[in-house]
Amino acid sequence: MIIAKKKILVEPPFIVAEISGNHNGKFGILKKTVNAAIKCGVDAIKLQTYKPEDLTLKIKKKDFLVKGTAAKWDKKYLFEIYKKGQTPVKWYKKIFQICKKKKKLCFTSPFNPQTIKELEKLGCPAYKIASLEITNHSLLKAISKTKKPVIISTGGATLTEIKRALNIFKKNKNVALLKCTVKYPANPEITNLKTIESLQKKFKKVTIGFSDHTVGTAASILAVSLGAKIIEKHFILNKKINSIDNFFSADPIEMKNLVKDCKSVKKYLGKVFYGPTKDEIPSMKHRRSIYFAKNVRKGKKLNKDDIAIVRPSHGTNLKFLKKIIGKKLDKNYQMGDKLSNNFTRVLR
Repeated sequence: MIIAKKKILVEPPFIVAEISGNHNGKFGILKKTVNAAIKCGVDAIKLQTYKPEDLTLKIKKKDFLVKGTAAKWDKKYLFEIYKKGQTPVKWYKKIFQICKKKKKLCFTSPFNPQTIKELEKLGCPAYKIASLEITNHSLLKAISKTKKPVIISTGGATLTEIKRALNIFKKNKNVALLKCTVKYPANPEITNLKTIESLQKKFKKVTIGFSDHTVGTAASILAVSLGAKIIEKHFILNKKINSIDNFFSADPIEMKNLVKDCKSVKKYLGKVFYGPTKDEIPSMKHRRSIYFAKNVRKGKKLNKDDIAIVRPSHGTNLKFLKKIIGKKLDKNYQMGDKLSNNFTRVLR
């Protein structure tokens, strides 16, 4: 996948810090959060571009009241949640400049076709489609017209819905799908990371990744081991910040560990290999082999009590064990000796 002429998957995974509303409505916090994420080693910063009226109505009716979800959002109206989490477009120019200076990508999830026009003027290099917007085809078509790389989250989407979304971008070679669970936080039991392998098989020409809404880093690390090339994780400067997403976002310590562990997973996976590696060869001397357990005289028939199967491996190879029992010794042996080369050669 290529974004802004940069191959983002040269050394996968490509890790994206999702800032969302973790700036808590303050540009100063957003600036510090972006710099902290970059310091953690992420590859890109992602924002969310919307006004609350882009998403819902400013109304207090039962249908618009959030119930049965995370305590942070429970019994609050959609408009007030989105108002608290919005990132003003006027902040973007400075954030893009910060990321460009640090040689990091910065892109966003738009929620209104009109917003895309503003983002294009700012030179946004790519777009993300949020899980719950995957059926909003008017938005997808507007993004498609930009011909920019696009990353699509698939939380809650059926296979048919995913295919319909991809069909809108069929002329775009820079498309990625992220396995996602639209539950905040997402419990391990419903994360279903095996879907990553299924997506890889069904959409071979599409980059597959994981948008992580779980608490902690285990899911992201496992996702990479299953083949995820992109990892997106919500990030917050400090969990004490009273933002809308603080309860499931990673702080700098967690993000730094996530980046480190996700980047090293590929090394651990390696390749299919049997036998000792170069580094294992020195340890092979600590395998067992056959040594005499006592002093024995020439001509004696060897029995099991005369030998010991012990470390190191410098003694007689274990493959000769059955052959040597009952054989007459060719000379005197002392405890700790191994069979002579002549004797083993006869047994071969």
